[in-house]
Amino acid sequence: MTQTPTAHSSAQEQARAHFTVPAKHPMVTVLGSGDALLRVIEKAFPAADIHVRGNEISAVGEAGEVALVQRLFDEMMLVLRTGQPMTEDAVERSIAMLRASENGEGDGQETPAEVLTQNILSSRGRTIRPKTLNQKRYVDAIDKHTIVFGIGPAGTGKTYLAMAKAVQALQSKQVNRIILTRPAVEAGERLGFLPGTLYEKIDPYLRPLYDALHDMLDPDSIPRLMAAGTIEVAPLAYMRGRTLNDAFIILDEAQNTSAEQMKMFLTRLGFDSKIVVTGDVTQVDLPTGTKSGLRQVQDILEGVADVHFSRLTSHDVVRHKLVGRIVDAYEKYDIENGTENGSHKGRGKAGHKGK
Repeated sequence: MTQTPTAHSSAQEQARAHFTVPAKHPMVTVLGSGDALLRVIEKAFPAADIHVRGNEISAVGEAGEVALVQRLFDEMMLVLRTGQPMTEDAVERSIAMLRASENGEGDGQETPAEVLTQNILSSRGRTIRPKTLNQKRYVDAIDKHTIVFGIGPAGTGKTYLAMAKAVQALQSKQVNRIILTRPAVEAGERLGFLPGTLYEKIDPYLRPLYDALHDMLDPDSIPRLMAAGTIEVAPLAYMRGRTLNDAFIILDEAQNTSAEQMKMFLTRLGFDSKIVVTGDVTQVDLPTGTKSGLRQVQDILEGVADVHFSRLTSHDVVRHKLVGRIVDAYEKYDIENGTENGSHKGRGKAGHKGK
């Protein structure tokens, strides 16, 4: 896309940008089915007048907005050249990244195309990729560091991406096994009241980890890998007294570890292993007066060599858009009302929760 200045107005300098879509890319891949992608772009840039004729796209308006439109279409073409389709969500996230960079809010050089085209794992015709800048940095940190903490609200992909990296490491023989673990603390429920054996009681609590595995591996191979010990899914208590070598270890729901459990888990690290700890410090389900190990460990290990903290926010939520708005609304409520997890700090049982 090329940009040229046009007539000046009294308020803003006007500019025109022109872009030709190569013939090998059908316009529907750029504009979306029923022009859905174009509508997203027009809504995001109301100060720019965007026109499409054939395979020609032009934008006229405020110079700054037109420049961003130009960059957006350039980034979209870089993504499309890899064979990856553009979606409404991908366009919205690209615009957000470009605006953050333009406003000086970005602290890196990554472009939307670099974020959206980084492949982690391909399974049964589906490719797992980061969808936001923070997710990309989280994935990159897992490559670079031995211990990585992924901290953020529900739906930010912190566990899912960690598991994709674990499967990738196993398939490329960087590790010999995957160990997935969670603390056996429930959101207002008690495992003891569930029917069945200990395994049957624990299994539903660990089910989300199994579900993610089924997305990434041939389901028929999972029982075989588990029987061989190549993949282990177990409660955190089962880690005590062990040294874990040649393994990719993921501790999920780490906000529900006590300070003692967190120390115990981290000191299981053996040679040629990698640890990823994930959790959401706004959703702690620990008993009264028990400190969250995930909250405490940030003060203890921040700045320690080869330990990295990746912090994701509501902007990184990749579930339904409403999830991000819900996370923001709860955070706003807690700030305005002096509460934590919806309960008043320092009052009653819930007031000490997870501190």
